[in-house]
Amino acid sequence: MGKRRRVVERRKKRPAVIGGVIAVVVGGAGFGLYALYGGGAADAASGAKSDHKPVKTGPLSATEVQTTARTFLSSWQQGKVTRAAAVTDDSAACVKLLTGYTKDAHVTGVTLTEGTRTGDKVPFSVKATVSYKGVSKPLSYDSAFTVIRRTSDGKPVVNWHAAVVQPDLADGDTLVTGESGTPPIKALDRDGGEITTAKYPSLGTVLDGLREKFGKKAGGKAGVELRVVRGAASEKAKLSDKTLLELSKGTPGTVKTTLSPTLQAAAEKQVSTQKNASVVMMRPSTGEVLAVANSSHGFNVAFQGSLAPGSTMKIITSTMLFEKGLITPDASHPCPKTYKLAGWTFHNDDDSEIKQGTFKLSFGASCNNAFINFAPKLSNSDLTTEAQQVYGLGMNNWAIGVPTFDGSVPVQSGAQMGASLIGQGGVRMNPLNMASVSATVDTGSFHQPYLVAPSVDNRTIAKASRTMSSKTQAELKEVMQYTAAYGTAAKAMSGLSSSCGAKTGSAEVDGQKKPNGWFTAYCGDFAAAGVVQAGGHGGDTAGPIVAALLKLGASL
Repeated sequence: MGKRRRVVERRKKRPAVIGGVIAVVVGGAGFGLYALYGGGAADAASGAKSDHKPVKTGPLSATEVQTTARTFLSSWQQGKVTRAAAVTDDSAACVKLLTGYTKDAHVTGVTLTEGTRTGDKVPFSVKATVSYKGVSKPLSYDSAFTVIRRTSDGKPVVNWHAAVVQPDLADGDTLVTGESGTPPIKALDRDGGEITTAKYPSLGTVLDGLREKFGKKAGGKAGVELRVVRGAASEKAKLSDKTLLELSKGTPGTVKTTLSPTLQAAAEKQVSTQKNASVVMMRPSTGEVLAVANSSHGFNVAFQGSLAPGSTMKIITSTMLFEKGLITPDASHPCPKTYKLAGWTFHNDDDSEIKQGTFKLSFGASCNNAFINFAPKLSNSDLTTEAQQVYGLGMNNWAIGVPTFDGSVPVQSGAQMGASLIGQGGVRMNPLNMASVSATVDTGSFHQPYLVAPSVDNRTIAKASRTMSSKTQAELKEVMQYTAAYGTAAKAMSGLSSSCGAKTGSAEVDGQKKPNGWFTAYCGDFAAAGVVQAGGHGGDTAGPIVAALLKLGASL
């Protein structure tokens, strides 16, 4: 039935429901529950509008929200798809998805129970049955839609998105029930234990990715399921098809991963202490991924996030400066309170400054302008070249076993180039990328991270075109170890060996009161990185998460 595609970003919009039989009560102050059996005929709704009436503006009244919701749900429950679509802001997309819900997804017997409205948002729960070739299974989930005022005529309408139908749908996706295109898999950790979402809640997207990549190769047999089939936009964003309901089990093939059950369990526990936290731990000498976890389970930020890494990027910037001979750790180098570049004025955190000090001191204090003031001595492409050639980043060629975002360091000029030196501007990374950066410093050469051994499917893993010199590696270790012992990472890294190195980061994001907090470190044959979105300074937020995993690794 359809080919499974790429891994999964859930839209944060709630879904709504459709189908053959919908039970909603229309009347009184709200909707109660009763069974209605709609026919399949589509009903046309009048699209006429008066040219005399002024366009209404302003907030919606409770009556407008209730009436629009009632019309939408009543039409829907009766199978009058066109009429339901007429009270949305995208009637064509609504008709297509509501029709496919019954025809392609084989969902019948739908019952909707409205919850308590909050302003313009109308929540409801869904109970239904999925039937395919004599096999049936119940389906239930929560859904919601929002009523908005249409700007063209001021009328209240349902703000339509595919997620109104089911929360895992992105616009352009569809629901299909049938024989799955890809057999299921049984994923194992490095010790042979089975990986499940019940045991490791973060790994749902990882399991989806493993199934897509290895399902057919692992020797399994497909079953029958209701699944999300991704559209063109989702496929471009590397989102995978997703199984929502299994009607009959297939025979799974077996895929062994590099995950450590002890470290994975610890990573799950650590990210649960922070909202929107993500972490990756790997083995620098081999590239094996030992743990990956996200406190939010809908999208794998740890592998696929695309976020400004803030001052953790200064590791790569420093590599470039050391290789070019522009600075050494102990060389005197001021960090002014402000620095002007191409019309922009850059500030340090809390408007701090270091008038007299070494580059190592500025690295440890994460003083921005000690890096940005090198911009006039650099070419626009220097940072991009360093990231690609030494750290293997931004080439879009990592093959770890599941979909990943492999970092981006675009060539930029002027003030944007200066911002890139401190991990802002157009630079984008995720914890997997930044764990790999620390791992590369630890070993002196890039080892592409992987979750499934390349020998399983004979895939080619990415390589960097060159390695840093031993002198540069020693200089990087010196500044990172100083940061771990005396700088912004000292509190989190307390208790770890003096041979361990770290770097903190804070990345400003438009619309956020607090920056994203980053932390990356190496210790022994372990490297890890984490981010806490809108958490604040990395040493206080992501730092404890990363350090806890490194301490556990040191004890194993």
